[in-house]
Parts: sequence; C-alpha cells; structure tokens
Amino acid sequence: MRQVVMAYFGVQHASAEPPAVVTTALARLASTAGGSSRERAHYVDEAGYHTTLEIRYWTDPAEFSSWLADNDFWTVGPANPEAGFFLEVVRPPIQRFETLFSNDRVEGVAVAADRLSGEIQEHGYWGGARDRIPLAQSDTLAPTGAVSAGFSGDLVTIVPNGNLCLIRSGQEWTETDGDERRMYLEEVEPVLRAGMDFLRDDGLPVGCYANRYVRVLAADGNETDKSFGLSWWRGLEDLETWAESHPTHVAIFRAALKYLSTMGPAARLRLYHEVTVAEPTETRFEYLGCHKGTGLLRAL
Repeated sequence: MRQVVMAYFGVQHASAEPPAVVTTALARLASTAGGSSRERAHYVDEAGYHTTLEIRYWTDPAEFSSWLADNDFWTVGPANPEAGFFLEVVRPPIQRFETLFSNDRVEGVAVAADRLSGEIQEHGYWGGARDRIPLAQSDTLAPTGAVSAGFSGDLVTIVPNGNLCLIRSGQEWTETDGDERRMYLEEVEPVLRAGMDFLRDDGLPVGCYANRYVRVLAADGNETDKSFGLSWWRGLEDLETWAESHPTHVAIFRAALKYLSTMGPAARLRLYHEVTVAEPTETRFEYLGCHKGTGLLRAL
C-alpha cells in the first residue's frame, strides 16, 4: 500500500426532516459498492443545517478514480433549493498521514490495514503527531500558498493551500456504564463539545477552516455511542498550537486526564485519531448549492 483515499460525501438541508431529494441521493449512494470501508454520520452545522456524511476509504487511488468515473453524480448540477451537496477528498501517500488508537479496535482508515503495530513511543507529549508522520522526519510540512476557488455554474471547486491538514479524532463509549458512563457524558463530553463548537464557530483566526463534531450512525440510521471531530486546518502547526495552548483544548485535555486517572486501567472509553497533511494535487473539494460556511468555503 502506497497511497490511500479518504472521501467524504456530504448532503445538507435546513429542514429537520430530509427532503425527498436527500433521501433519494443517499439511497443511491448506499446502493453503490466501493471502497475498503464505509460509514455514515450526522451533525448540525453552524448555520443550523442538518448534514449527513458518508465516509469511504480506498487503498488504491486508481480503483477510486475508476469508481468515481462511474458514480460521479454527487455534485452534478444544477443546484437544488432544498439541499446542498459536497465532496471532500484527500489522497495522501502513506508518508503523509498517521493514525493512533488507545485500544485494538480500528476505525477510519485503519479498517483497511492488515494489522496494527505494537505500542509506540511517539505518544503522550506535545508534538507526538508530527513525530508519527513519516514525511515530517525531513519536511517541516509548513503551509504554502492560499486557498482559491473556481466556479462552473452552481458548482464551486476549492483548491486548498499546500500542506493542508485534516484531523479525525474519535471517541466510543459503547461499553461504558455506571460511574464511568456518567463521568464521560456529564464531565468530559460537554467540555469536548464546547471545544468543537469553538472551532466550528470561531476557528478561522486560529487556522481551523472548518470543524464538524459528528455522531456515527448505525445501519438503521439511529445514533450510536460513537462520535468524532473532523477538522480542516491551514497547516499542522496551527493544529498543534491550538492543541497545546488554546484554553478550549487545554480544558479538554484536563477533563480527559481527570477521567482517565479516575478510571485507571479499567477505563472502557475508546479513543483514536488520524492526522493527514496533503498537497493540493492530492485533494478534491466540490460544493453544489451549499451555504457559504460549508467546509472549505469558509476559507474564502
């Protein structure tokens, strides 16, 4: 494996109930097989729009390109007044991403892996994520250039700056109960949500183009006890600076440490993340009929 594909298909609507165009589009997407793994999640964005994400991963970019050529219907116009559609794709070589787990239950891109490594040393200190990205051994991964946009009818295409950073950071509390479940839901999750809301609403000055705090959906469409934050950043250093020093993340870190120190080895909360740094040629961002605060449109 030399390169992977991380694809996010999104559809948004202002109404509480999805209009027919959304239901039809999601059903069509669900009927198309493809990718090493697939999952769905839901969130309400900063403008109050209900958004469903379908996330798929491929381990062969050529296979993805062939699949997309046969199924490139997601952001084809004209725009519909009842819904907005977007496609966000990164295709990083393996030197440009890392993923980390607190346990042996894989999520995200790691579902495609044959196995996990053993425990690693590059963890538990500020800067660990950078040390786990292979290319960072010889490259500062500093952002270059600026975000630009192209327009074709109702479709907006975004070309990001160089070394754009993506983080997916997840939590699962399915197996927690009693005091542990109460402590997570009452003392940790609200602090996490506050930090996610800050990045969503006010993240631009600290380098966060867009942030989504989502709940993973079960096959029947109901919410599971799994969530993750999905953030696009100008660069890895912006993400690192927020994580190390911003009051919202310091609060998350303290709440998590209190939780883990209280629960000890018996803690059943599962955590993971994946961090990617991509070049513009390894991305694809398309927005059809979306409000101006959607995804990388905010970077304009």
